[in-house]
Amino acid sequence: MKNMSAILNHLKQHPEFRKINTNEKIQRLINILPLKLKKGIKFAYVKGEILYFVLTHPVFKLEFNHNKDSIKSQLINANLANIEDIKFFVTNKREKKQEIKIKEKYDERSYGIFENKVEDPRLHNLFEDIRDIIKSS
Repeated sequence: MKNMSAILNHLKQHPEFRKINTNEKIQRLINILPLKLKKGIKFAYVKGEILYFVLTHPVFKLEFNHNKDSIKSQLINANLANIEDIKFFVTNKREKKQEIKIKEKYDERSYGIFENKVEDPRLHNLFEDIRDIIKSS
């Protein structure tokens, strides 16, 4: 496990992995925020030199605007000193709720009794396979 950590730390030093480092710093900032603010954050990201917080509800936007200066003061603790401004917004996209698909059980109403007049041998065999499925259910 120690070797894995050393490898990851080495990789994070490369410029290609800058986004990972930035995301870790943002998460560090979110972790040091008070719980009343932390609860309202859906996610955060940096674009240019602006840190954007995507919030879960408009009430949190008021709370964040009220605490904007204290959040800015925490940027140095999270090693995000290059951020010039902080913006907050509430997304109007609703999260997709995962629908649980329930397999509907039903009684087979057919007995598989039908005349197979298909002349193409491939299609004829497919109909016979369907007949077997119906009979076995």
